[in-house]
Amino acid sequence: MRRACFASCERAARQENVDHLDSRSRVLFAYGASVTVASELLDYNANPYTHNHVSAPPRFPLPAEPHVEAWERYAAEARHSGLWPVLQKRFPQLNFPIRQGLSQHAEYQAATRRGTPTNTLVLASGLELDDADGLQLRLHPTLAGVIPVLVAANRPDFVSLAQALTRRNEPEPLPASMGACIVSGYNNWDRITELRRRWQGEKSANPSLPDWAEEFRQNILPFPALYQDTFILLSQGPYSNVPAQHMGMSVETWRQTSLTLRLEHECAHYFTYRLFGSMRNNLLDELIADYCGIVAANGHYRADWFLRFMGLESFPHYREGGRLENYRGDPPLSEEAFHILGHLVKDAAENLERLDQDRAAELQTSEGKARLLLSLARLTLEEIAAKENM
Repeated sequence: MRRACFASCERAARQENVDHLDSRSRVLFAYGASVTVASELLDYNANPYTHNHVSAPPRFPLPAEPHVEAWERYAAEARHSGLWPVLQKRFPQLNFPIRQGLSQHAEYQAATRRGTPTNTLVLASGLELDDADGLQLRLHPTLAGVIPVLVAANRPDFVSLAQALTRRNEPEPLPASMGACIVSGYNNWDRITELRRRWQGEKSANPSLPDWAEEFRQNILPFPALYQDTFILLSQGPYSNVPAQHMGMSVETWRQTSLTLRLEHECAHYFTYRLFGSMRNNLLDELIADYCGIVAANGHYRADWFLRFMGLESFPHYREGGRLENYRGDPPLSEEAFHILGHLVKDAAENLERLDQDRAAELQTSEGKARLLLSLARLTLEEIAAKENM
């Protein structure tokens, strides 16, 4: 009897999935997609979020992750010693310059993979910032819990920090329209050192290096929350590389607005990361994240802002250098699929604007915002773009 019930549930789930794909396909065919292009976009726009473990909405804000405690110590120490020396002491990548091929250097690998102290005589003076004193650390409250935020004083310093912390100190170029990123799964050797110190203090005899290696393998390595950090890097330039005059603002007003946009955009990615274990370089993720950023910076959502950030302010014309091209996928979407993606993005943004207007009061509350994010994370770009779904 149980097998028959299980088989019936499986058949129902398969049929539901087929019906869902058929519904999304009809939306794409309405935009003029061929069968081949529709297949491309169905794959690209597939919803990655697993909702099984969040069937009952959690209470917000979520508790802070364990690494935040260490960052609170860094912030306290920085008030007396300066932030840059505090970070260089903890993060080995900041003791190396940005240099082609550096990630293959034996000393670099020893420092970043095993936490071995660096010999700065070998690799000069470490990472150089134009304005190290201007670097800021914030502990920012979000729906997903407090998250550390590093704000670079200028664009070159942001690029250097991003290359050090996300590109293994290699001089890989960043798109001009990219002004923020989340660093996740960062192995914090300072926290590992602290774990080792506590473990040694609990031993009556002086433990050996092999003893620690075994302790690390068995009781630390399987639990990344004990040693891996998530934090945000921000720049202070114009959001999406859009000039202030195009936004009808002064340079300073747009700089401040851009900082809020970036911060709340990345916090939305952190929300999906903590709730669903996913944040991607994908238009669904960007639509949700920019919604949060625009509302935080402007008080309500504006589709025209989002389309300008994407390079679609003169739709259907696409402006080269807009952010849309940053999310073309891997392998990249074909030209025809990319063109239809622009149509989906425009209609989805306009539907979101109508939703925001209709439910403005509710969406101003933390509870309302959380419900909306959870709802959007259940949809695909085709479903948000289809007027009857919003």
